[in-house]
Amino acid sequence: MSAIKMKRVLTTPALIAFGLAYMVPLGIFTTYGEVTVASNGHLPIAYVITLAMIFFTALSYCRMANKLPIAGSAYSYVQHTFGGRIGFLVGWAQILDYLFLPILNYLVLGIYLNEAFPSIPAYVFVLGSLCSVSFLNYLGIKLINSVNFTLIIVQMFFIGLFIFLTLTNVSLTPEAMIKPLAVNAGDFSGLMSGAAILCLAFLGFDAIATLAEESNDAQKSLPRAIIWTVLIAGSIFLVVSYSAHLAYPNWTDFVSNKDTASLDVMRKVDSISNLKEILGKYGNDFMYNFFQSAYLTGVFASAMTAQTSVSRIFYAMGREGVLPKQIFFKIHPRFRTPYLSILFVACFSLLSLVLDLSLVVSMISFGALVAFTFVNLCVIKSYLWDIKTKTAKVLFKYGVLPAIGVLLSLWLWTSLDETAMIVGLVWLAVGFCYLVYLTKGFTKLLPSIDHQELNSIIKD
Repeated sequence: MSAIKMKRVLTTPALIAFGLAYMVPLGIFTTYGEVTVASNGHLPIAYVITLAMIFFTALSYCRMANKLPIAGSAYSYVQHTFGGRIGFLVGWAQILDYLFLPILNYLVLGIYLNEAFPSIPAYVFVLGSLCSVSFLNYLGIKLINSVNFTLIIVQMFFIGLFIFLTLTNVSLTPEAMIKPLAVNAGDFSGLMSGAAILCLAFLGFDAIATLAEESNDAQKSLPRAIIWTVLIAGSIFLVVSYSAHLAYPNWTDFVSNKDTASLDVMRKVDSISNLKEILGKYGNDFMYNFFQSAYLTGVFASAMTAQTSVSRIFYAMGREGVLPKQIFFKIHPRFRTPYLSILFVACFSLLSLVLDLSLVVSMISFGALVAFTFVNLCVIKSYLWDIKTKTAKVLFKYGVLPAIGVLLSLWLWTSLDETAMIVGLVWLAVGFCYLVYLTKGFTKLLPSIDHQELNSIIKD
């Protein structure tokens, strides 16, 4: 066991800030064009579907975070509930979405900064952000938390201004207001596909669970932070997506430029607002430029928190011994960070130089939905299956609610596109082969921490 432990410095507000920074309040615009086109202009409804599934799953994360407040999130929950082999495969799938989320952020930074500064290649921005994010993670969670608060405040101010300018300058006729919500029978398949993609927008609540060993009073602060993060982010996504559809109702214009559709929305808001009259020459493209600044700083914050989370999962798997301890179960003696895990994630993130944005988005959702499904099952197993006395309240709380989360997760999982399913299943197959190697053909148990060490982590 490592003698050096991580610092318990995170309170509930700090965890909420971490979760929101991970999600990016303006992250709705990362997949705005893709999901708007997929849902035939009904992005708010796609968010409602995703939020319904996420809420039931978030409740299950709260139950498990209270029961097992240790780093590792879904991997740790499944490992201690269903055993090492299933836990490893779920952790392997979970790694997929956590490894690809930093890549997604670097791709977005490269795309948008190259749009603003065409003379500078996108890869320069990708490499610059990757190096700076890794450096800040290396220095420690407390510094990242301070940066998160600042960047969230900037995004919240932009969101408030965006909603105000939209609602005060668009036609609010009944027809215009109903259009983003009026779903036709033929839209259902696209809505489900879009809702599956949007899972990545809510991954911040899952990321909070990875910080259990850096949280004060983790058994109380983690569940509170998870629920508040989901409710705050869900409200923001719904209101902003609805406002954006009111500002730019002609969603078919995004078919050929899905990656940068949000910039078209900002140009539209600039054209319909009276900022030019108020700010003079500074009002030219004000929202467009403000969006670029607020959104990209938010994406940078998300890259920081994403790398933080996946390094903690590697740390947990290294402690268990299913990944090499000499690399992943190492804490920096001064900064108290899993520094070798951070450097490994940085090296893997170099794939952002060659991967496609839409593929990365789909891969993240694949891993997330696998993890969500099994965390819901963990609640049923550990709170219901293993309890002899089953009252109606217990059955509803620990049976019905997580069962709904399981069904909704599976439903969205089957709505992912074919490429994501193929790559995701190949990734799981590789993980299965590695599991066979670790267990010598299933003749040995996977290495794991004992109950004494687990209790020491929880009580520390």
